Amino acid sequence: MSKNTYTEKWADDVHFSIVYQEHIHHEQSPFQSIDFYESKTFGRFFTLDGLMMVNEKDEFIYHDMISHVPMAVNPNIKKVLIIGGGDGGSAREIARYNHVEQIDMVEIDERVVRCAIEYLPLTAKRLTEDARIHLYFEDGVAFVKEALDASYDLILVDSTDPIGPGEGLFSKAFYDDCFRILTPNGILINQHESPYFARDRKEMIRAHKKIKSLFPVALVYQFHQPTYPSGHWLFGFASKKLHPIKDHQPAKWEENKLQTKYYNSQIHQASFALPTYVIEALSSDE
Repeated sequence: MSKNTYTEKWADDVHFSIVYQEHIHHEQSPFQSIDFYESKTFGRFFTLDGLMMVNEKDEFIYHDMISHVPMAVNPNIKKVLIIGGGDGGSAREIARYNHVEQIDMVEIDERVVRCAIEYLPLTAKRLTEDARIHLYFEDGVAFVKEALDASYDLILVDSTDPIGPGEGLFSKAFYDDCFRILTPNGILINQHESPYFARDRKEMIRAHKKIKSLFPVALVYQFHQPTYPSGHWLFGFASKKLHPIKDHQPAKWEENKLQTKYYNSQIHQASFALPTYVIEALSSDE
């Protein structure tokens, strides 16, 4: 194996590796270790504390699915809050909708955003170009707690795993505040981990139980992310009243004429059809 190899441990006996041509940047922020690499297959990629966050080859999958699913359910979304998302990809996709008036992005680690702007312009470039995007470098949990009631139509929790800086974004108190600051037709989308490996499955179940206890509508949908553990990853969809399938408005969404590489109206419907083992895990007492 090449000495220039990035390796991530997906399980005790399962490792994922990428040979890279160059280690472009490394720094230790007050919160985490930040690294950027250049590789042949995945292009430029970005890790936090040794875990893959974003790469140029498959980033569109994650960002398509976190952003366009809620926008096709509520076409009248005007005010959006993004918690995390320091690479800028989620803000980039939401900013493609001309009718969106305000995008507040709250990232606890300013260095992640500044590094992404410098080293990963594919996802972060729009952060400095769109006046609707407002950057807040503070704790997302505290920001949501202090936000006014019914102040956002959409909240995207584009977080890391529930360890370190991302831990509070998986708490019941945080989800409770998200419910409070959403408008009556508001939608919450959260990074929901994976059903495959034991550690990820445990956090998937914990998050779903908390959200389901607060929101009248709480479903999970799936997508294929090749560079995340197992390649099988999930988002949670929660709302006070809108249902992602019954209230899906494909014709209205298609009027936007957005060119997407992964998301489409058929994927929207199909992504909520989960494998049996995932359905069983989400309803279990694990």
